[in-house]
Amino acid sequence: MKFEGIYTPIVTPYDDNHGINYDVIEAIVDDLISSGVHGLLVAGTTGEYYSQEKDERVQLMKTCKEIIGNRLPFVVGTGAIRTEDSVFFAEEAAKVGADAILVSTSPYALPTERENALHALAIDRAANLPIILYNYPGRTGAMMGAEYLDRVGRSSNFCAIKESSGDIDRLHLLARDYSHIQLCCGMDDQALEFFAWGASCWVCAGSNFAPEAHIALYQACRVEGNFDKGRRIMSAMMPLMRVLEQGGKFIQCVKHGSTMRGLPVGPPRKPLQPLNKDDKRQLEQVIGVMNHTINLITKEGS
Repeated sequence: MKFEGIYTPIVTPYDDNHGINYDVIEAIVDDLISSGVHGLLVAGTTGEYYSQEKDERVQLMKTCKEIIGNRLPFVVGTGAIRTEDSVFFAEEAAKVGADAILVSTSPYALPTERENALHALAIDRAANLPIILYNYPGRTGAMMGAEYLDRVGRSSNFCAIKESSGDIDRLHLLARDYSHIQLCCGMDDQALEFFAWGASCWVCAGSNFAPEAHIALYQACRVEGNFDKGRRIMSAMMPLMRVLEQGGKFIQCVKHGSTMRGLPVGPPRKPLQPLNKDDKRQLEQVIGVMNHTINLITKEGS
C-alpha cells in the first residue's frame, strides 16, 4: 500500500460529561474529506486512545469506517500496553475493513528491540494488513532501532514508518538505509526536512483544524517540487508548531483549533484540561496569521 499525502489522526469528540459524542464524528470526517486530506486515522495519540475503554475504541473504528466508506484510506491505531490488547485491536480493525493499521511500541514497558519486534510481528499476524510503524520514543520510552527494523522487515506488511523521534539523524538513517519503508513525517516542525528527504506522507494532528495549510506544504514540496515555496509556507507555519508543542498542551490546542473551525469536539479527557483564555487567544491569533499568510503565498502562483 502506498501512503501518499496528508493523513489526519482525527480527534475524538466528547460531550460535557466526557462521553464520546458520536453525532459529531460525521461532521469531522466530512469536513476533512471536503478539505482535501488524503487519509484518515483513528485511535492515534491525537484521538486520546489511551483514555478510552476497549468497547469505545471498537465502536469508534466501526463508526468511522461506516462514515468514511471507501472515500479515503482508513488507518486504525493498535496502541496498548499489553501485546494481547494490541492484537485484539488489530483483529477488530481487520473486521471493520480498515485499509491499514498503526503499530507502536508498548508504552512504559521499555522492551528490548527484539521484544518490541516480536510484539509488532504478533500484531501483524493477527491482522495481515499494511502497517505504518509509529516511532515515538518520547511517549513510549523505546526507539525502533536497526535491530527492530531488520526483524520486522521480514514481513512485507511493514511498509511505512511515522517517525516522531525528533532526531534528524534518524531521518537520514531511514531515508538512506531503509528506503524500502515509506517515510512518513511524524514531527511537524521537521516537515520540510522530511519532504526534502523523500517522505511520501505527513501524519499531522494540526490538519484537524488547518488542513488547507498542511496540504499547501505537501503540495509545494511533494507535488510541485518547489522547495522555495515550501520554505515560505513552513516559515508561516512555524509559530503554530511552537504553540502546539509548548507546555505539553498539544491535544488541548488541537481540540480548540477544531472548535474554532466550527466542530464541537468538546474538551479532552482527564487528566488533561482545556486551554485557559490566554492560551486560546494566543492560538487563535497564530492560526489567523498563518492562514492569511499561506493564502497569499498560494495565490501568488495561481
